[in-house]
Amino acid sequence: MEDIFVQSLVMRSRKESSLLFEEAKTMFPGGVHSPVRAFKSVDGPPLFIKRGDAYHLYDEDGNKYIDFCCSWGPLILGHNHPSIKQSVMKALENGTSFGAPSRLGNEIGKLILDNHRYIDKIRFVSSGTEAVMSAIRLARGYTGKDKIVKFEGCYHGHVDSLLVKAGSGLATFGVSTSAGVPESFAKDTIVLPLNDLKGLEEVLEKNAKDIACIIIEPIPANNGLLIQDHNFLVWLRTLCDEHDVLLIFDEVISGFRVGFEGAAGIYNIKADLFTFGKIIGGGMPVGAYGGRKDIMAHIAPDGPVYQAGTLSANPISLSAGIATIKELLKDGFYESLAQRTKNFLSIISTHISNKGYNMSIQSIGSIFWFAFANERIMEASQIDSSANEHFRKLYSLLLERGIYLGPSAYEVGFVSDAHTPEALSEAAEIINQCLDLCFE
Repeated sequence: MEDIFVQSLVMRSRKESSLLFEEAKTMFPGGVHSPVRAFKSVDGPPLFIKRGDAYHLYDEDGNKYIDFCCSWGPLILGHNHPSIKQSVMKALENGTSFGAPSRLGNEIGKLILDNHRYIDKIRFVSSGTEAVMSAIRLARGYTGKDKIVKFEGCYHGHVDSLLVKAGSGLATFGVSTSAGVPESFAKDTIVLPLNDLKGLEEVLEKNAKDIACIIIEPIPANNGLLIQDHNFLVWLRTLCDEHDVLLIFDEVISGFRVGFEGAAGIYNIKADLFTFGKIIGGGMPVGAYGGRKDIMAHIAPDGPVYQAGTLSANPISLSAGIATIKELLKDGFYESLAQRTKNFLSIISTHISNKGYNMSIQSIGSIFWFAFANERIMEASQIDSSANEHFRKLYSLLLERGIYLGPSAYEVGFVSDAHTPEALSEAAEIINQCLDLCFE
């Protein structure tokens, strides 16, 4: 395996990416269209990607990388999957947008609802953030109450009332909220630590009459991978029922990734509302929210809660989603992907253990996170800020040797169906030797 490590170390110029980034900074804030892409938490200019194929990314300088970012999760089938490409090209022949119903909407709706026990009705939007925003408004409209409860470290998109002690890019830059969020919005958001049942019980005892909903990532994956105890989620459901508060599962990342029914299926917990994104569009811009029939009946035009969007259920996005979902529904898809991921991570975990490094890997299904601590991390407050420096060094070593991760210590990694056992074995050996250099 030494040869793999040596061969992987080639001079990877970022000259073209650097030039493009300098040009981009003259036109776009920070030179990017989403903050973490700016590589502020790691060294060098961001890579400008030219194309992707299967499990590889190719940048504008001609460098090739084994990709474990997978466009931040949605590419569960890998890059440029032939079925998705064929489906999108066929849809393009008929046009790009109609602003009207299409047969594709019925097709994808049936595929999801027939195979997801926890959703009665669903509505498509254009992003995960829009899905969360709409679900929160629906919860408030349905209950007639204004306050919401969220958990520290869970990220639910850049919705004003939810940018309070969030994760994702906000964690990367070390801030707990965002400028531009009115105090009047923030005061209606109650923030609790994850895994704090006692605190939750106290809040509900005092404020249940004002709380419309509790929103949580049942598998928090935007501030590290903070896998919760099953018992906590079960009690969360129970407390919501006892206090007449709606429960929203934000499954923008975990939905259709850890299983077709996401975290709800793994934990066998039915939330009142769900939010989706990422995989549901097969790499195209899309989001969705769904849940109980009686709650969804409050959305216009059936009910008084208004929500609309010109590009909602866009035919091109839905065509990519349909092709993806058909692949996910094939027998053994998730079992095979989870086993490959387990085998891959086992090679790295064994190496970490043998070397005694202060590090561990947290994982579920095909999601993983390199945690620079030996203990299990379940709350955002447990993450040591010094992890950033460890990750910065590791990231540079990996990038030099052709391994691409999300450029932040707080971001999770993903394995796609396109990653072959051979590619994963090769990547694991390179990662192990980079860890040796990182901890030397």
